[in-house]
Amino acid sequence: MTHRFQCRVYYEDTDLGGIVYYANYLKFIERARSEWVRALGLDQRAMKEGAGTVFAVRRIAAEYLSPARFDDLLDVETEVVSVRPARMTLRQRVLRDGVVLFDAEVELVAIGPEGRPVRLPEALRALAG
Repeated sequence: MTHRFQCRVYYEDTDLGGIVYYANYLKFIERARSEWVRALGLDQRAMKEGAGTVFAVRRIAAEYLSPARFDDLLDVETEVVSVRPARMTLRQRVLRDGVVLFDAEVELVAIGPEGRPVRLPEALRALAG
């Protein structure tokens, strides 16, 4: 299953040349992950307030393939690569008109209130199916 999230490039996302600043791709994929988790029916605020569970990025490998520019409408795709009890790996791509601009593999870990890994919520573990 591929989750899709659209975002627009605003002036604040760009450098003086109107090209998206490289670190902002990480913001775009973070927003897409948040919306993906919400679409799965998980409430991250309730997870934090209840069990004290949050998600943290453990590792990211990214390729910048082509620049996005001011006012572009981007699609961010999120796909599950693998799921383990306390962590998962996602592939996230940023596209413009079907062309991949940014490609990343992101490993997330569930962290409990003591800052140690804990089991992923069942809705995420079920994706390993």
